[in-house]
Amino acid sequence: MSFNQVINKYNWNDIKSKIYSRTANDVEQALSKQYRDINDFISLISPAASAFLEPMAQLSSKLTQKHFGKTIQLFIPLYLSNDCNNYCIYCGFNKSNAIERITLSKKQILKEIEIIKQYGYKHILLVTGDNPSVAGMDYLKEVMILIRPYFSLISIEVQPLDTDEYKELINIGLHSVYIYQETYNKESYRKYHQGGSKADFDYRLETPDRLGTAGIHRIGIGNLIGLEDWRTDAFFTALHVKYLEKKYWKTKYSISFPRLRPHEGVFVPPYSMTDKELVQLICAYRIFNGEVELSLSVRESSKFRDNAIKLGITSMSAGSRTEPGGYSERIALRQFEVHDHRKPAEIVEMIKSQGYEAIWKDWDKNFFKLSKANTQTKVWQRD
Repeated sequence: MSFNQVINKYNWNDIKSKIYSRTANDVEQALSKQYRDINDFISLISPAASAFLEPMAQLSSKLTQKHFGKTIQLFIPLYLSNDCNNYCIYCGFNKSNAIERITLSKKQILKEIEIIKQYGYKHILLVTGDNPSVAGMDYLKEVMILIRPYFSLISIEVQPLDTDEYKELINIGLHSVYIYQETYNKESYRKYHQGGSKADFDYRLETPDRLGTAGIHRIGIGNLIGLEDWRTDAFFTALHVKYLEKKYWKTKYSISFPRLRPHEGVFVPPYSMTDKELVQLICAYRIFNGEVELSLSVRESSKFRDNAIKLGITSMSAGSRTEPGGYSERIALRQFEVHDHRKPAEIVEMIKSQGYEAIWKDWDKNFFKLSKANTQTKVWQRD
């Protein structure tokens, strides 16, 4: 059974009604439990839970330190291409936007890497638009082979691929894949994605299943905050993670919180989320799932990111540029406006000032080889 079959058992409006009908008593019961299910998560993201932010924050912090310690993993995106065939009305890379399309050459990529390495990064996230004829499998393989001597961990955020394609990339060093459904509301999804391959809701929804089958180390998912009611989308995101954890239990999982930011075009988000509500959501995810990684990008303000350190966040980008060539030449239009412009060194100092440790590297390809060898000799055990 794929998650597509699971999600068809739920009705968007019914779930929304359940969320908005929760009471303070429901929230108190959820917080008092040692183990929580998806119904408890409904209570924690409900409007009724807004009166419980302080105990939620304290519990979230405690659970995060239990599983992750007082650490924040740092990562940085490298935008390779803004060429895209999709018509996503909320994105600066929308094919209908009259922007200069750029795909970095090997020389330009190495120039970007030179600067990124100076920051101290050992993890890299490769990002492209969705145009396989320009930045498809051949291009991705060439880039990964080019840059793998410089990084201990390579992640991608690109167009959905087939299972065999993911296996091929894993074999040359791919560690993590981030794939966001944007919204789990299938009816609304169509109006936001008006053309291109991304308009195929089902194929995109089944991407994490293909990744799990391929044996990827980490899958990152999430919904784009601002397209639909954030509480209802959060329910389906949480449901998706629990499904994946059960079916592909050897894989790690990450959830991100991308709130829509200004970009090229005239799209105005139909839904909003306050900082207080984002705090509630971060804490709700952590209380519901103590082991999932929670990531916060430079979409958020410096003030919010500073305060989020102790809430349950485990990874954070820093010094990010959201356009191809952004670190060295700044020659293209960015995908969205960055909100936190501080340099990586400044973020590291902020993290240290709060009693946390900034982690540049928590993974090495040799660890994977060791765990794979142990699996083959039946020494490896699940925690």
